[in-house]
Amino acid sequence: METKDTYKTIAFPSEPILFKEKSSKFYGYAFPLVTEEEVKPIIESLRKVHPNARHICYAYQIGTETTQYRANDDGEPNNTAGAPIYGQIQSFDLTNILIVVVRFFGGIKLGVGGLISAYKTTAQITINSCEIIEKTIDIHFLVSFDYQNMNKAMRIIKEKKIGIVTQEMEINAESELPIGKIEIKIRKKNADMIFDIFNSSYEINIQKIE
Repeated sequence: METKDTYKTIAFPSEPILFKEKSSKFYGYAFPLVTEEEVKPIIESLRKVHPNARHICYAYQIGTETTQYRANDDGEPNNTAGAPIYGQIQSFDLTNILIVVVRFFGGIKLGVGGLISAYKTTAQITINSCEIIEKTIDIHFLVSFDYQNMNKAMRIIKEKKIGIVTQEMEINAESELPIGKIEIKIRKKNADMIFDIFNSSYEINIQKIE
């Protein structure tokens, strides 16, 4: 069975999307995420943009093979806001994404069913407004070698069309000779093959970066 090594996310933050239900206004926002630490500043900035909003509810998911998520109702009845927003993230099979729905109360109560429907619909049309992209799950390795083996390492990188993340030279404290260090990233399904190529190449070291 072929290894699944792709995931879907959004390319860019969305423009705000407005959904109205019985005088309440729901503004939907979508943001691509890399880390959980990005969430709080985004929520705080939206509170400044919408100081009179009654609720700023959200859900996010981060990760590929192992994921973490959170759904926040921000004062709405339990599971009427964050959960339906998160349900749309799951429905579109997305990760590394934050969906925020800002609600302005219009004076008419929507009830539990109405709230769930409104938050779900806002999240849905917000995601529909985004450019959804597919990305590969990449494994990172550190390749190191003495300076005289640089051409050998670079030839493998070029032949296999390997992506370079960073590269640097430093001096070996013992030999006082230059050592090359290159961080590479490999699509997951090709990672074992590329590791074996470097690992079997004399005088080139490779190790996985966790």
